[in-house]
Amino acid sequence: MPAPTPPPSAVLDAVLERLTYVNEETGYTVARVSTDRGGDLLTVVGALLGAQPGESLRLSGRWSSHPQYGRQFEVHSYTTVLPATIQGIRRYLGSGLVKGIGPVFAERIVAHFGLDTLDVIETEPARLVEVPGLGPKRTAKITAAWAEQKAIKEVMVFLQGVGVSTSLAVRIYKQYGDASITVVRNEPYRLAADVWGIGFKTADTIAQSVGIPHDSPQRVKAGLQYTLSEATDDGHCYLPDARLVADATKILDVPGDLVTTCLDELVAEEGLVRETLPGPDGEPTTAVYLVPFHRAERSLAGSLLRLLNDRADRLPHFATVDWDRALTWLKARTGTDLAPEQAQAVRLALTAKVAVLTGGPGCGKSFTVRSVVELAAAKKAKVTLVAPTGRAAKRLSELTGHPAATVHRLLQLRPGGEASHDRDNPLDVDLLVVDEASMLDLVLANKLVKAVPPGAHLLLVGDVDQLPSVGAGEVLRDLLAAPAIPRVRLTQIFRQAAESGVVTNAHRINAGKPPLLQGLADFFLFACDDTDATAALTVDVACARIPARFGLDPRRDVQVLTPMHRGPAGAAALNTLLQQRLTPARDGQPERRLGGRVFRVGDKVTQIRNNYDKGQAGVFNGTVGIVTALTPEEQTLTVRTDEDENIDYDFDELDELAHAYAMTIHRSQGSEYPAVVIPLTTSAWMMLQRNLLYTAVTRAKKLVVLVGSRRALAAAVRTVGAGRRHTALDHRLA
Repeated sequence: MPAPTPPPSAVLDAVLERLTYVNEETGYTVARVSTDRGGDLLTVVGALLGAQPGESLRLSGRWSSHPQYGRQFEVHSYTTVLPATIQGIRRYLGSGLVKGIGPVFAERIVAHFGLDTLDVIETEPARLVEVPGLGPKRTAKITAAWAEQKAIKEVMVFLQGVGVSTSLAVRIYKQYGDASITVVRNEPYRLAADVWGIGFKTADTIAQSVGIPHDSPQRVKAGLQYTLSEATDDGHCYLPDARLVADATKILDVPGDLVTTCLDELVAEEGLVRETLPGPDGEPTTAVYLVPFHRAERSLAGSLLRLLNDRADRLPHFATVDWDRALTWLKARTGTDLAPEQAQAVRLALTAKVAVLTGGPGCGKSFTVRSVVELAAAKKAKVTLVAPTGRAAKRLSELTGHPAATVHRLLQLRPGGEASHDRDNPLDVDLLVVDEASMLDLVLANKLVKAVPPGAHLLLVGDVDQLPSVGAGEVLRDLLAAPAIPRVRLTQIFRQAAESGVVTNAHRINAGKPPLLQGLADFFLFACDDTDATAALTVDVACARIPARFGLDPRRDVQVLTPMHRGPAGAAALNTLLQQRLTPARDGQPERRLGGRVFRVGDKVTQIRNNYDKGQAGVFNGTVGIVTALTPEEQTLTVRTDEDENIDYDFDELDELAHAYAMTIHRSQGSEYPAVVIPLTTSAWMMLQRNLLYTAVTRAKKLVVLVGSRRALAAAVRTVGAGRRHTALDHRLA
């Protein structure tokens, strides 16, 4: 039989009224639109990522009939157009698409200028002052916003032709301005380095569209740097050259000898660094680094060794102190005896210039730190306490009674990421205590240690059995592997902590033993084998059962921690379900849609990149807060962070935020919550590892609830984490 004839292509002019469904990963959208013919709203489906309610669209595609949903328009491509009717102009201006105009001013402007409104804004914007309530200041703002939007639209038309989404087009325009089209056409691989949110794959797609050859050296060199960049995202500081060439060859689909030639050229051009190092098996390996990571690793090792061996001492009293008397005084001060290994750690921190203190939950790390701080403060020493996250800094301050800051705030990072405090302008400190040191990645650790003055003491405190840092490196593990660095590992679990099911089970999991699941008041398993049912049960436990049983606030006190971002029980899907329960849509309440996500006032959110240009000293990956305001006419959203700072985001910056009702266990590092709920499903098989589960359990202060499969739990306890990262800090310290 002949194949059925496809319906003819058609063009539909319509106003986007609402987005019913958006798949953020594919861009597939289901939306409702109105036309100037009136009547019921029509359904359109297809790639509409980036289009906002209120925009007038010219849709190209075909009419089709869906067996369940009836007649709909399948969109193959679209462009935004300016509306031509009074109602369309009013809707367009009132939707918040032009900064400075909300529904009220849209009504007034259109009432005054009618169908000429958009022509007036375009050609005679000074006339806007004729509208009641529109002064010169707001008029100038509207004029500037209109001009910027017009320029962005021109860039977007070009970029849509080469497959770039609207949100990325806005970022490209902000980065390059009027040069955007030139850069995209001639140097597309620059985008991957310069524009956040564009990786090599997107840049590569654009490069193909503008005609750059598949085997161009420009493409291969960009691919090599991308391969190394991906490796640093996985925690590696370098890759062995044979693995780098193999991985890049696979990604680029070009001959290996071409990759090797381009690698040699990149090293000669100082775009990459190649160095021979001892490999994990002791045999020499040829390591290839991105330049910043090579510099940071060498610099960090040099700074630590300089500190350790410096003859100056900013805590000279402790070299000759009577330790029996000092510890007796300390007991009178705190009311508690130190265990022998705690006393050893206190002495070490106050006599060695660099020391590491590690141990699991309930072993007294916090009390040991408090004891170190008490003794140092008694000698009038300048003590500074820091942690990688705002929550960890707050907790450190509560435990010690001394103020604590985040590393970023202490160093006063400037736009671009350079620190105000460094080797030339060191911190004024005698003792620097760094908590949650397992979270320190190579680059941040280097910035911090560089700022410690000669003769000062540095104490790094952390649990080396937790997940390593999100960024590249394994700083804490490498320090413990370097014989030159003094250290104490606390192993004794104190009686009060031993009575906690959370602490007991954390240690059992860390030792490869299954957690106890019967007879505990603070550790539970809700068994469920189906992944979708596990997701629904997780939401019910977090939003209803824990609040009812323990009186905890589901948004403030309960945190869902999941191994995966994707999947039915991953962070993305759970955030959608939790938001529906905790912050549902309400009539008259403003909201802003970005891709498949909706932001509303009251949402719990987290920052997902370092942005040195926001707030007093930047906003950093992992910062959590609550959305406190959303202003469509100003196109801004305000977040109150857990460091009690109000941060404003323009609507085109919202891809820096993710919802945080549920988050991945990696993202929760350094934070503590009264209660955690952990979904465990066999669909997350690749991520079920002991240190992942151990990290999740140790985030809880009072209560852990596991939801899901006993088989998945057993796999997580049984599976030792992935192999070591490619780092050479321990070698450089030897």
